[in-house]
Amino acid sequence: MEIDPQFGTKETFKELISVCHKNGIKVMLDAVFNHSGFYSAQFQDMLKNGENSKYKNWFHIHEFPLVTEPRPNYDTFAFTPFMPKLNTENPEVKEYLLEVGRYWVREFDIDGWRLDVANEVDHAFWRDFRREIKAIKPDLYILGEIWHDSMPWLRGDQFDAVMNYPFTTNILNLYAKGTITVKEFIENMVHVIHMYPKNINEVAFNLVGSHDTPRILTECDEDIDRLKQIYTLLLTFIGTPCIYYGDEIGMTGGQDPGCRKCMEWDQEKQNLDLFRHIQKLIQLRKENPLLANEGELSFISPEYHDTCLAYTKSTSGKTAVVILNSSNNETEYVLPNSLNGKRIKNLWNQEELDFSSKETYIQLEGNGFAILEIL
Repeated sequence: MEIDPQFGTKETFKELISVCHKNGIKVMLDAVFNHSGFYSAQFQDMLKNGENSKYKNWFHIHEFPLVTEPRPNYDTFAFTPFMPKLNTENPEVKEYLLEVGRYWVREFDIDGWRLDVANEVDHAFWRDFRREIKAIKPDLYILGEIWHDSMPWLRGDQFDAVMNYPFTTNILNLYAKGTITVKEFIENMVHVIHMYPKNINEVAFNLVGSHDTPRILTECDEDIDRLKQIYTLLLTFIGTPCIYYGDEIGMTGGQDPGCRKCMEWDQEKQNLDLFRHIQKLIQLRKENPLLANEGELSFISPEYHDTCLAYTKSTSGKTAVVILNSSNNETEYVLPNSLNGKRIKNLWNQEELDFSSKETYIQLEGNGFAILEIL
């Protein structure tokens, strides 16, 4: 129920949220309801008083007295004795944690909860959590951290969305690691999309990096062109794109703690070309609903262009085409015959293309891309 004084006071936090709301920014807090810290008052009381502690049923204890070495005799997160797992089936623990959830919504008007290690907490708890939180603020966004197929949590009674790590893995395998082909990428991505109904895919929390993964530029061996392609895909795809702080200006870093270093504010040390690329993609997504969640997504067969990933987003009246050349070599991409004779606009530079010849193709640089609108 407290804020670390190194960050400020509760009054500071209220002011922050108020200013954010005035500027159209929403604020989400990160909740860890799966485990506590080793130095939490409840766990320390249990270490001190053992079986006589009033908190002995707050955790999953195998036996007393408690030991941490060579291995803890209580359940933990990530096999470390410093993160004892909470017993969320205990009514006292449940009420304590639910009040944490209610408190920051009720008193500070936050807009969302991101739920850490959400798959290791029981479903009954999350159903109660949603009911309690939404009763205070119906449009509050509930995001779960789950790394696999998450349909059991997305049936309308628990979370609004989850962090879409299967999406992340597929993108990394094609563009950062080069371990799959375009054909395999399409097959994998179709599987990811078909895991969920359309309404869930539209709000899927799509990401290419987070505080739990190496920096995306590091994953790309610091190849800016490949990273630009990744963001072109992320920001023209269905779902809710998320950008991890600093990735937009080319920060690097390996696995935790490398990926958690402080933001680089010195513009001379920022990649402003990458920053402008992402800014432009965001603007295009805002201006063109087909580059967001409007229309039906369909992949174009890579049969004749095995190095190019291409997909369309279509409504009854309009079509957008996104083409990404995953090769280092320049290539000519022949557009589907159905587009012959159509007026085509390059949304990246707003130029209308002349396709009066029978064969409609565009020239793509190595690791280049095109975002087209069929008029």
